[in-house]
Amino acid sequence: MESPLSDADLLKEVRAGDAAAYGRLYERHVAAARALARQLVRGESEVEDVMAESFTKILDLVGRGGGPESGFRTYLLTVVRRTVYDRHRVESRQVTTGEIEQYDPGVPFVDPALVGLERSMISRAFLSLPERWRAVLWHTEVEKCKPAEVASLLGLSANGVAALAYRAREGLRQAYLQMHLRAAPAHECRPVIGKMGAYVRGGLARRDSRTVDEHVNDCEECHGVLLELADVNRGLRVIVGPLVAGPVFAGYAAALAKAGSAAGGAGWLSRLSGRLRRTPSRQQVLTAGGVAVASAAVAAFVLVSGEEPATRPPAAAAPLAQPAASVQPVPMPVPSEPPARVPPPRREPPGRPRLRATIDALGALVRAQPGIVGLRLRNDGDGPSGELAATVELPPGVTLLPPARRGHGVALLAPVGTVDGWSCRQAGLGARCVRQPLAAGQGTAVFLRVLVSEQAPEGAGPAVLVDGGGPRVRARAEQGVRTVGASARFATEGRVAVRAVGNTLLSCSEEHDGCAEARRRQGDRRDNDLWPMTALDQDSSPATTASSAARLTLPKDSRVVWAGLYWSASGTEAGPIKVRAPGRRTYVSVRPDHVTTLAMPLGPAYQAFADVTALAGQARPNGFWWAADAPMAEGASNHAGWSLVMIVTGPRQPYSQAVVLDTATVVGGPTRMIHLPLGGLSPVAAPARAELVTWEGDADLGGDKVSLGTGAIRPGSGDRDRDNVFDGSANGAAGMTFGVDVDTVAAELGRRDPGLTIAADRDVVLFGVAALSVRARS
Repeated sequence: MESPLSDADLLKEVRAGDAAAYGRLYERHVAAARALARQLVRGESEVEDVMAESFTKILDLVGRGGGPESGFRTYLLTVVRRTVYDRHRVESRQVTTGEIEQYDPGVPFVDPALVGLERSMISRAFLSLPERWRAVLWHTEVEKCKPAEVASLLGLSANGVAALAYRAREGLRQAYLQMHLRAAPAHECRPVIGKMGAYVRGGLARRDSRTVDEHVNDCEECHGVLLELADVNRGLRVIVGPLVAGPVFAGYAAALAKAGSAAGGAGWLSRLSGRLRRTPSRQQVLTAGGVAVASAAVAAFVLVSGEEPATRPPAAAAPLAQPAASVQPVPMPVPSEPPARVPPPRREPPGRPRLRATIDALGALVRAQPGIVGLRLRNDGDGPSGELAATVELPPGVTLLPPARRGHGVALLAPVGTVDGWSCRQAGLGARCVRQPLAAGQGTAVFLRVLVSEQAPEGAGPAVLVDGGGPRVRARAEQGVRTVGASARFATEGRVAVRAVGNTLLSCSEEHDGCAEARRRQGDRRDNDLWPMTALDQDSSPATTASSAARLTLPKDSRVVWAGLYWSASGTEAGPIKVRAPGRRTYVSVRPDHVTTLAMPLGPAYQAFADVTALAGQARPNGFWWAADAPMAEGASNHAGWSLVMIVTGPRQPYSQAVVLDTATVVGGPTRMIHLPLGGLSPVAAPARAELVTWEGDADLGGDKVSLGTGAIRPGSGDRDRDNVFDGSANGAAGMTFGVDVDTVAAELGRRDPGLTIAADRDVVLFGVAALSVRARS
């Protein structure tokens, strides 16, 4: 049986003048064009107009020697988007048809709502690949087609498609790495990035793998590179998918899967019967102002798109393809009869806004705890909104917190780096928030601080009604008040990341045999239950009796957005702690803002919190942070330590959503596992970084596991054992940190039920803090 011709073969035949070849391309891809057009315009007649114009433009360009070589699908989708965009601009009088014709067909079209995507590393790496590789990655990884479904498009067997996709993925990884190598600003990053390709394939020696692990744990840039490199398929779906199909990519993919990409499209020809003229030739005819579209079986038709023959070719869209070389038009036969006249297209009103709203609690709304409700808006339309007015309805028992200063406002948190100008006032049991108009393709967010009463009933979540000068939009959170969970201490979004360091204030005495070995994380006595714990005093200052340091390393140009100091010890007394910032000679006494006391198997323990943002903002953040003299008790099985948790911002950080959750929950014993919902973090299935602060973990007791919804995660420090995460290790501190864990974990946020799961089979720990940053789209 003869193999079907690939898209590349059919395009060659179209350039040679074969009308039937273009008909076959049309039949293969019309379902995809229709699926995308239905996301962009309303009404079937408008959909068919966009499709007809798009196929016409491509055939015109191919007939003149330009256009795609093999990646027909991505070229077509970009033409559909360009066509819709141009039609709206013309109808809204933003541009004339003459200006449209000046667009270069070889320049990638970027929707105004997605400005910046084309500059991302993964999209630049994708665009640098051969067109055939881009085509197979688009069909198999972005549209999620099976190899057998793609085989005819590429002229390969199913096995051949799988092999080509493998080579293309490896080529994408290498192109991605090469771009990062050229852009790596730090000399120490270059050798690590050079090893990452082998690292993700498991081809590095253990020592080299350890080098990569240690570097990415402290380098946010390389950490992001490794996450994206380990799952380039996710990068293709999240970045390249919207770059080609626009902001409606998710709807397009769902519609295409439902319709089937091989669905026929004879309706286009039949609907245009009033515009078509049958010719006696089987050869497709290209006129100066229109295109002949052939039926593969019998005859060809001539479609004329204007009232008079054009004196210049119509503008082609700007698809995601390599720029075509300058070519001479291919001579084609011209019909002897005058072209049919076609009525001008229906005029549409100017661009309109299309608002999309979400509202969620960050983390969870927990009884008797403060919390944060996040409201996010995006304008997916092609015109600006009016002034925004959002009416927020809170569940019973949930009230707004006033700002720190007197006034009638509401305590707000805004995304980092924004000057959105949100203003909120209490209205009834909720709030009314206003803001200036939102431009097309732009998003905005505002976070409301709330307090949940002890008697607040479980039930419906917060809701919002948004009026933007057009149709109103409503949204309601899926989750309301909970009896247990993790409430948000702070939340924001922007170019932000989370960081945490810490250390212990208790250790074994080196006078005891084996203690020095245990402090180096060696031997089999790495447990505070096996030693009489004594005060650790590292600063040698007569003014302190217990002190320790942790080194904080941030990327250049970073600044502190928020900083929280947490400390914990066995016992119930939770007084002030002393803190010394890098470069300072004296300690500052910090009193707790909030204290939680819980029952542990060997007695009570407390966790204290203080907001130290002002202190961190005035100091030089990089360097050694010191803490001293927290209330504590010495003795076997006791613990005492501290952690500094930060949200930082800087130009090198990816756009992310960040939240700090206070948990203070006992895990282990009767409660062997807890699941903390991560509500309000919208980009599920995106790379996430979590800083976890845990007290009373024992290195010699395994069974401690952490998951973000995608399986057990390996921590970035200590023994790096995914089955013993809480092993007495802390970021920024060397050696054994008895009873104190400050761990970094990285994974993809779960799809179905985003949440943080902590399990402890043999040990019992006090899980204290979870700070997360999740990649998002600005």
